[in-house]
Amino acid sequence: MGSLSIWHWLIVLLVVVLIFGTKKLRNIGEDLGGAVKGFKEGMKSEEESHKQLAQDDKTIEGEAKEKTQTKV
Repeated sequence: MGSLSIWHWLIVLLVVVLIFGTKKLRNIGEDLGGAVKGFKEGMKSEEESHKQLAQDDKTIEGEAKEKTQTKV
């Protein structure tokens, strides 16, 4: 059992196209491409937010709570 030749891959591709059809395969490709694009944009925006936080490290957002003193 060696590796598959180009003819084997072409037959597999032909069978996949016959089973699913070109329209369904195109839709799957578009969905996959959109997911990858969204993932890349999300990673880019996260990197930008980390850079901004590094530059603005003096700013702390949130609410300060009073510290209660306990008697010992």
